[in-house]
Parts: sequence; structure tokens; C-alpha cells
Amino acid sequence: MAITLVNPEGLPKVDFYRQVSVATGSKLVFIAGQVARDADGNRVGEGDLAAQVEQCCLNIGTALAEVGGSYDDVAKLTAYLVDWTPDKMPLIMEGIARASAKLGVTPLSPLTGVGVAALAEPDLLVEVEATAVID
Repeated sequence: MAITLVNPEGLPKVDFYRQVSVATGSKLVFIAGQVARDADGNRVGEGDLAAQVEQCCLNIGTALAEVGGSYDDVAKLTAYLVDWTPDKMPLIMEGIARASAKLGVTPLSPLTGVGVAALAEPDLLVEVEATAVID
């Protein structure tokens, strides 16, 4: 595998993702922010943050499969969250857990959440982008 996930001593231990990823592969893949739309462009999980997070992660899995990768190749995820407040964290974790179960991956790579005022369309609650490294 091109990615090794680590939780270094001296940093908080997080259950659903790791603090550091080490990449040794040869192909760098940047995946544009994915939103809660299915393959036909239909809305998924309108008003449901957990469902939207799940769909974003599944879309990243689809993009990775197209270029010969998987979530095991993800070096970094960034989630842009509309009107972020800490009380939304359980919904984020629920969406990640559901996607992880479907994709067969635990834990996720390092994940950064960024609160934003809005995304490209008013029904979107989250957008997730990924950087992967493939052997």
C-alpha cells in the first residue's frame, strides 16, 4: 500500500481517522470536492447531514476506483461544512461510519473539517475533497 496511517504518541487518539498519513506511492490523485449527488445527479439526503456525508464519501470511493485506487490510498480528506457547530459532530461521524462500512475501510485518513457559510447550491450541507497516492 502507498499510504500508512499513524496516530503519533503525544497527539490525541481519534477513533475514526488518523492524525498522519505517510505516502510512498508514485501517482498523486486530487479528487474535486464531492457533494450529495448520485451518479444521475439526483439529490441525496436533502436536509440530512449524515446522509450527505455518506454520499460524499461514497462518491470519493467511486472516483478512486475509476483511477485504480481505493480509500486505502487516501492521504488526506477535507470536509467543508455549512454553518458548522460542534453539536453536528455525531452526524458527521454517523455518515462516515455508514460510508466506511459500505467501503470496508476503517479508520479514515487524516481529516480536516472547515466551517463555511455556504456551498455552490443551497441544499448542500457538506462537500468533501480527497488527495490520494497510488502505487
